[in-house]
Amino acid sequence: MRKENLKKITELRHNLHAHAELSLHENWTKQCLMDFLAENTSLEIVDRGNWFYALREGNGAGRRIAFRADMDALPIPETIALPYASCHAGVAHKCGHDGHSAALAGLALELDEAGRENLPAIFLIFQPGEEIGAGGEGCSRLLTEENIDEVYAFHNLSGYPAGSIVVRDGLSQPASKGLTIRFQGKTSHASYPEEGRNPAFAMAELVDFIRREGEGPHRGMVLCTIVGMNCGNGDFGISAGDGKLSLTLRAENEEEMDHLQAALEDKAGAVGRRDGLAVTFSQSDYFPETRNHPKCLKKVEAAAERLGRPVIHMEELWRASEDFGWYLKRCPGAIFYIGNGENYPALHTTDYDFNDGILETAVDMFWQLAISSGISQK
Repeated sequence: MRKENLKKITELRHNLHAHAELSLHENWTKQCLMDFLAENTSLEIVDRGNWFYALREGNGAGRRIAFRADMDALPIPETIALPYASCHAGVAHKCGHDGHSAALAGLALELDEAGRENLPAIFLIFQPGEEIGAGGEGCSRLLTEENIDEVYAFHNLSGYPAGSIVVRDGLSQPASKGLTIRFQGKTSHASYPEEGRNPAFAMAELVDFIRREGEGPHRGMVLCTIVGMNCGNGDFGISAGDGKLSLTLRAENEEEMDHLQAALEDKAGAVGRRDGLAVTFSQSDYFPETRNHPKCLKKVEAAAERLGRPVIHMEELWRASEDFGWYLKRCPGAIFYIGNGENYPALHTTDYDFNDGILETAVDMFWQLAISSGISQK
């Protein structure tokens, strides 16, 4: 990148970090990014409500390519003494989406200065709500609307050498969803528990069932993680009459995750009927499988090699879910990872801040992918 452009996007990243916003509340963030592109490029900017995209028209002969970045932050407090620390209490960019958006804005700068030869039409998608799985599905519809041929994204990742390009064939991140099971019985005086309907025993049986169900057999990884469990209010004079169990279901294959959910709901319903409890279910934070297309992943590897960047193949999938999977259901594409450093603070921790040193690598990788896609034929 031109050094002045790198300086611009580094400052942009710090500005985004200082004004961190939670999922589906990225109003200031979205406007900041739109203003940056309007002031620094001639790309067409299309406002789609809580998200937007920028378009750089091609020469009409190449493919139509999309790149995606997420914009949202996390409900984690800022505890690092940064000059650009988050100004919003309890909210901070502890996953690096500020860096993802700044890097995509950097690609916009490079595209605006380039000639049109051998470049396809390029769509830069700035997406909200990734952390809760609420933005990807809606934004991915653009791929179908605009007949886009390929789509790419990156995520920063700690535990790997800084600037390395980390890839995984096929499934790179699993499907997941949140499942909440509520039991409603009847309270009673703690000295007469038989006069009430306490859900604790049903919940305990369901927890034991979860442990046994997770043991398989399964075609791939299947996890059920208990993230919250509550029964009654802790008053020593009252036998509990209500309970809630919150679970994260995670699996390599969406159908196995759905099968696990069905088994849990069947079991919860059975113990609820036995104990005279009303049982209800709700789900949230749905993420599909994220599976890379082999040809697109080869383009990622080739781009890294042209840049002289080491390529590391992940042996195990990254267990965190990613709603980029919605895009990969609509057209071929790939997500790759850029190492923050082998001993760099982990994502979603208070010690984490995006590594500015990989911004240029991210832009260079996107640029190389744009070039390689531009000379491909439909």
